[in-house]
Amino acid sequence: MEVIKTLRPGDSGTKKLTAHYGDRLVCVRYRKDVQRQRRFTTIELIVDEIPSVRTKPFPLSPEELALSVGLYISADEVDVRRQVMDAGGVYDQCADLWRLPLAKVVKLGLLGRLREG
Repeated sequence: MEVIKTLRPGDSGTKKLTAHYGDRLVCVRYRKDVQRQRRFTTIELIVDEIPSVRTKPFPLSPEELALSVGLYISADEVDVRRQVMDAGGVYDQCADLWRLPLAKVVKLGLLGRLREG
């Protein structure tokens, strides 16, 4: 099927659908099926909305990653894990440790959790 036209909510040709779906309507597409000689109207809707948490894949600079140390945090220590994440910690799945620069570990008072790996 070939897309003939894509319209935004409120454009001419979308009024009924905009009235029906409101703010959930993202766009209306008109498609053509040449073989069956049919035209289809399709819509794109928002079906769920949650707050987005912006996280960088590597929140530490390359220099900080080079100087980072490993911390062990067990799965049930949610508060400590949150504290390390807020400080920019990165989980190293291979070593099963959290990576954080030594200066931040000292500042958080987590020296007793240092592990090699």
